[in-house]
Amino acid sequence: MAEERLKKMAGLESRVATEEEKPEPEKPVDREKTCPLLLRVFCNQNRFHRPEEFARGNVPSNELQIYTWMDCTLKELTGLIKEVNPEARRKGTFFDFATAYPDLRRGGYRLKEIGSTCSGRKGADDNKTLGSQKFQIGDYIDIAITPARPGGPRGGRPY
Repeated sequence: MAEERLKKMAGLESRVATEEEKPEPEKPVDREKTCPLLLRVFCNQNRFHRPEEFARGNVPSNELQIYTWMDCTLKELTGLIKEVNPEARRKGTFFDFATAYPDLRRGGYRLKEIGSTCSGRKGADDNKTLGSQKFQIGDYIDIAITPARPGGPRGGRPY
């Protein structure tokens, strides 16, 4: 502490400005000219699949295949899931998203949560894109769908 004061008085303090790391803005994808990727999506009630369910070339049986682009948002994926999953259409249903990707060090797969959305409500993660969450072509998307419950979000009180 005293040493810092001496350096400051002598004019020796660091003048290096620390710059906050800002995420690089994503380049927009021209969906007319860019070929979509095949997104393999797995939905489960109330919880994510276990990483072991993706191991050794196996995948869970409830696969949904979606053709989309890297600028696809979590809210956009929510809408696509609701089109094919009638139970998920109720207002207040939560969608928790994770990427399942190969763990090259230990083998098998790892899950990384990337955000959540809620049917019928705006949220902080709605505009997160696959690209912004470091999704790589070949990874899977795992979605834990928590149905709306009477009494508010995730069973709690709405206030």
